[in-house]
Amino acid sequence: MAWIYLVLAGITEVFWATMMKLSVGFSKGTYTILTILGMIVSFVLLAKATKVLPLSLAYPIWTGIGALGAIIIGVIFFGDKLNPLTWIFTILLLVSIIGIKLTSGN
Repeated sequence: MAWIYLVLAGITEVFWATMMKLSVGFSKGTYTILTILGMIVSFVLLAKATKVLPLSLAYPIWTGIGALGAIIIGVIFFGDKLNPLTWIFTILLLVSIIGIKLTSGN
């Protein structure tokens, strides 16, 4: 169950980061509220995951899911342009997250 909490925490991190972008510097009330709610949910889920999983495993995976998700959302929905070298490092980030999980023994 801890892994499910961790993945959901990462997904909600992507959600709140996206809402923060849409809040335009916290100037749009609805998106600001969604940002704060998303943060709370993400942190609560991360806390539940770290009850079982070690912090040295859970935190980098949580931030990695958030980083990869933010890249994908940025490219697809906000028209962010990444150069080929950035894509290579993005792939390396994904490989690193998978590697951490596979070698953790959890």
